Parts: sequence; C-alpha cells; structure tokens
Amino acid sequence: MKNTILFISGLIFSMTMHSQSLIGAWEMHHTSESGTPLKSVVIFSDGYQVISTFEAKTGKFMSTNGGTWKLMGDTITEKVEFHTTNAERVGTEVSFKISVNDSILKAVDSGMELKRIDNGVPGKLQGAWLMSGRKRDGKIQQRDTSRPRKTMKILSGTRFQWIAYNTETKQFMGTGGGTYTTNDEKYTETIEFFSRDDKRVGAKLEFDYDIVEGKWHHSGLSSKGKPIYEIWSIWK
Repeated sequence: MKNTILFISGLIFSMTMHSQSLIGAWEMHHTSESGTPLKSVVIFSDGYQVISTFEAKTGKFMSTNGGTWKLMGDTITEKVEFHTTNAERVGTEVSFKISVNDSILKAVDSGMELKRIDNGVPGKLQGAWLMSGRKRDGKIQQRDTSRPRKTMKILSGTRFQWIAYNTETKQFMGTGGGTYTTNDEKYTETIEFFSRDDKRVGAKLEFDYDIVEGKWHHSGLSSKGKPIYEIWSIWK
C-alpha cells in the first residue's frame, strides 16, 4: 500500500505542457494490502494540489499530502507542504512526468491511471483558499496567511478538501473533504472523509457564502453545530 500511495503522491505532482487541462479533480480506485477498497482523490488548482486516500465504503481516512508545483517542460517540480505518512518530506522537492488527455491522467513509467471527475466547474469556488479572518462578536479578526500555521481549503468544480498544517514544525492537524455545490448563494458540503471523526462521514452542511472584494465570506454552523463566520483569501 505504501508504494501505491507514494506513486499516486508523485503522480499528482506531475503535469504535461497542457497543464491547464489538469485543473479540477481526478480519482483512482485501488485496494490496500489487505484487500480493502480504497479511493484516492486529487484536486488541482492553479499552482497548488492535494491528494487524499480513504476507504471507499466507510470513508475512513487513510492519508493526505500536497503542496505547490511549477512546470518545466513536461516535468512538474512540487514542494511538499504537508504529508501525513512522512512528515520529513515537508519542505522537500520531487519531480515526475506524466501523459494526460481530457479524461485520463497516466504515469509515464508505470501506466497507472486516474480518471477525471471534473474540470473545475460547475462550482463557483474553484481554487486554493487560505483562511484569512473570522468574525466574532460582530468584529472581523484578520489572520496573516503568510505565517507557517495555515488552514487551507482547496476546491475543484465538485470536490473540496480543507487541511490544517504547519510548514515550519511539519505538524498536520486535520483534514476533511468530499463534494460541494454552490446554488443561490448557498454552499453545501457532503463529507466523504474526516480525519478527526469518521462518524461525520455522510453529513451534509449548508452555509451562506459571498465573494466580497475577492474574498470568500462563509457563514453557518460547523460540523459540531457551532456558529462560524470565516473569511478566506485566494492562495498566491
């Protein structure tokens, strides 16, 4: 299983010169060494990516990793920002090559494949976002997104994932993800995996959202039923 996850981890950090065609989400179904069905989902945004693996039937979280990437010819060099199975990879760079068409992302050397889920639509929040503030007692509290302790939410056209991590200490604090929709200023998540509590799998959460001066304002009730008002800024 470790070799499979390492391969997929490397695969998602690779692009051809047609990099824009990879924006969106991709998936792969495979099995663990014990035969448990697994699902791996990759989300690509402009310059940032993440992969997560979880049990296909139960949603039990297995692993996640991700970071930034840059393209040179048909090779992507990725700098790891978080990694649940090997924290020592944080801060390191890896490079890989792939081939890709409109529906299949394939490893050049191994032939393993991921199938496209979406191309960045129809959801209106595609991209990588960092939490940059909260509203408490009617007042906005700003958060410096350049500090090493980060909370990111990365979205394709149909998939979302949030990640809490620290690039300085290499600590990973938690993640969750699944599918989402944006309709009539309502943002709705359906959870498929949650590292902190498997019982949240299957829950549907609805929030109000708005884009104000380029920032995503997000309000409603958290997975614990507590009121939240968050502000997210696009990752740069």
